Amino acid sequence: MCRHQLGADANDAAMDISKAREVLPTNVKPLHYDLTLEPNFETFTYEGKVVIDLDVVDDTTSISLNTTDLKIHSTAISSGDAVVTDSPAVTHDEDNQITTITFDKPIPGGSKATLTQTFSGTLNDNMAGFYRSSFKAEDGSTTYMATTQMEPTDARRAFPCFDEPALKAEFTITLIADEKMTCLSNMDVKSEKTVDSAMTGGKRKAVTFNRSPVMSTYLLAFIVGELNYIETNSFRVPVRVYAPKDRDIEHGRFSLELAAKTLDFYEKTFDSPFPLPKMDMIAIPDFSAGAMENWGLVTYRVVDVLIDEKVSGASTKQRVAETVQHELAHQWFGNLVTMDFWDGLWLNEGFATWMSWYSCNVFYPDWKVWEGYVTDNLASALSLDSLRSSHPIEVPVKRADEINQIFDAISYSKGSCVLRMISKYLGEETFMEGIRRYLKKHAYGNTQTGDLWAALSDASGKDVEKVMDIWTKKVGFPVVAVTEDPANSSIHLKQNRFLRTADVKPEEDETLFPIFLGLRTKEGVDEQLALRSREADFKLKDLDFFKLNADHSGLYRTSYTPERLRKLGVAAKEGLLTVEDRAGMIADAGSLAASGYQKTSGVLSLLDSFKSEPEFVVWQEITSRISVLRSAWMFEDEAVRDALKKFQLDLVKDKAHELGWTFTESDGHLEQQFKGMMFGSAGIVKDEAVVKAAFDMFNKFKAGDSSAIHPNLRGSVYAIALSNGGKEEYEVILNQALHAKTSDERNTAFRSLGRAKSPELIQRTLALSLSDDVKGQDIYLPISALRTHPAGINALWTWVKDNWAELEKRLPPSLSMLSSVVSITTSSFTHRDQIADIEAFFSKKSTKGFDKALAQSCDAISAKAAWIERDSEDVKSWLKEHGYLQ
Repeated sequence: MCRHQLGADANDAAMDISKAREVLPTNVKPLHYDLTLEPNFETFTYEGKVVIDLDVVDDTTSISLNTTDLKIHSTAISSGDAVVTDSPAVTHDEDNQITTITFDKPIPGGSKATLTQTFSGTLNDNMAGFYRSSFKAEDGSTTYMATTQMEPTDARRAFPCFDEPALKAEFTITLIADEKMTCLSNMDVKSEKTVDSAMTGGKRKAVTFNRSPVMSTYLLAFIVGELNYIETNSFRVPVRVYAPKDRDIEHGRFSLELAAKTLDFYEKTFDSPFPLPKMDMIAIPDFSAGAMENWGLVTYRVVDVLIDEKVSGASTKQRVAETVQHELAHQWFGNLVTMDFWDGLWLNEGFATWMSWYSCNVFYPDWKVWEGYVTDNLASALSLDSLRSSHPIEVPVKRADEINQIFDAISYSKGSCVLRMISKYLGEETFMEGIRRYLKKHAYGNTQTGDLWAALSDASGKDVEKVMDIWTKKVGFPVVAVTEDPANSSIHLKQNRFLRTADVKPEEDETLFPIFLGLRTKEGVDEQLALRSREADFKLKDLDFFKLNADHSGLYRTSYTPERLRKLGVAAKEGLLTVEDRAGMIADAGSLAASGYQKTSGVLSLLDSFKSEPEFVVWQEITSRISVLRSAWMFEDEAVRDALKKFQLDLVKDKAHELGWTFTESDGHLEQQFKGMMFGSAGIVKDEAVVKAAFDMFNKFKAGDSSAIHPNLRGSVYAIALSNGGKEEYEVILNQALHAKTSDERNTAFRSLGRAKSPELIQRTLALSLSDDVKGQDIYLPISALRTHPAGINALWTWVKDNWAELEKRLPPSLSMLSSVVSITTSSFTHRDQIADIEAFFSKKSTKGFDKALAQSCDAISAKAAWIERDSEDVKSWLKEHGYLQ
């Protein structure tokens, strides 16, 4: 699928996590499901029948399986030709989501049995299980489709099943629907016939799909709706993109062609043929994740698969490409070979994330994705993992309702960073050879992390487990402090746990990470050098030039002396550092200052020295650092806030003007994003020329010239118009949010609305997010930009408190959306009294489903509060010294 507080027990590598899991009894195993479903769009219900062939492992008088929100009408059990019972006792434990069927006559171990159940369910609007999604038909009426989202544990919401990743089985699916509907599932169609409908009384079609290979329940998918599709035969099996009939299906062309090429590339790279007879991808109007890798039928948010290149910018195209390649990597890594339980989620997500970057780099070398990796994946991994409330990559999961919260930057970003680190250490080709062996050995089976390490060890001859286990089983990462001994031409390195709150307790600093130093000198990079102890000395030829963590493929921060940092700044100008080195060095310095390891004035001077930097990714980091600082100082003295704004303007304006804001056919992918980013960065701090240009474009756009704003500038122009304008600008952008032709254009408008600062417009934005005009999946869009100004942050928190009951109702805590909203609405505060207010409010509420997000927000606020207390005077004096503050 495309993107907290744990106690010490979560860090205990020796703990046997599998023993603590709350799982189904092992007396029976599913072999095959024959599942028939008939949805009714008038009543938003469906009828179902499931026949499950079972392998009886032990003598048994009971069968337990997962169900939730289903009404079971009848249950029968047979063994061989004999009916064991057609009226067994059926009990249901709602808390554990388990239905247990008991009967008197035991079925002997070693035999086969069949469980048949009829049931009905609701086509819910929670985007989980078998649910409904809506779109507008050509005549303007609302039309519905039925679709699925089973990961992690919602197959049990769709039909009675053994809903654990290790309980793989084969599936034969039949869907009963009106003639005009398209029916899709993981496999291709086997047969279609006309039947009498039990639900409507009329005639309907029954579409039966071919039997699937053995697979986990969370990868099952079935869809019924009025759809269009496009198809390509440029891959060995048909590849199609489907969309509801209200969408321009041609917008799926980019994803379609990319998917066919990517499947071919993955087959060769993994030396493993794609095992299904077709590959479908479909845009779903209501969808809680970005995309879901259901085997042979990948579901996507509309914006993550459909793209109109005429109205979408370069960054949108890259996101779509990465999402498609991520989901297709899962067809092997996750679907063919599956983690045995959810604590191994990172195996799926970390690898698919890494693989999407790897393949994007092959397909689009001019995008230079590995450069951006440092400011994207590595940044989000280190950001979350620098909080005390983070968790290990392999996080012990006991219960189904704990799983949603680990679909986060640790499983995805840190997981992929660990794989990047090991691929650098082993060499990319050796790493890939290990992956091929892993897929071959475990095809159609289930694995644990140790199986991956074993395959990589087998391919490389190195003890990978010894090196990597610590990285996946322990929380956090280290900071490596570098001191220099010029007399001996050596450096002394010491590692300690890094926390953003800079208050590491001795018991939190016991882990010694094996750290690949990636030492860069004028001779090149030494990838084999490692720090495996608390501290050590390393001899260098000379101390003239060196840098640790070449290209920042290691998961750690490096703390240099102020003098060495200055020298590295000079080395950057002399071309001795790669783009990744420069971006990573700024990220380290910024992060260390925010956490109290260095002074913030040193970072301000470092940023100031990078004004002539030529590369987009480095500027991404520069602008990100200044915005982190400004948001931490959000509630401070206005004069200091204005001075920081002036500093940002001084920092970015020359580069923004040099690049300009007009686009030509010859602009490369990165250049387009660079121009857009610098335009926005200068405009938001009121560069006069940029603000004027933004309003010129906006006014032409308002007058009816839809092409007046270039797609790469759209978000920035909206933000500038709303920050400097009023009601009139708001109405224009709101109209776009509600009526623009593509989801991408609508989302950009929604995302900008929170920039409007007047109390009346703030309230309109908040009301909009809970109105019928905003789908449940998009509640966070209108509110997100309210975090860019103090009045917005305060209003957002008041709104959460006033509307908590409504939010809980709309976004059930068992799903992941509420967790995101809690994070968005609390984490922008900067003072300790604000934490007290948040804790007081939630102390009377159940925080089940978002307790990790809440703990992380409070940690993040504590870190900002400590930073301000520590460096407030330091920042003031630097700003005075440099003429930004009187």
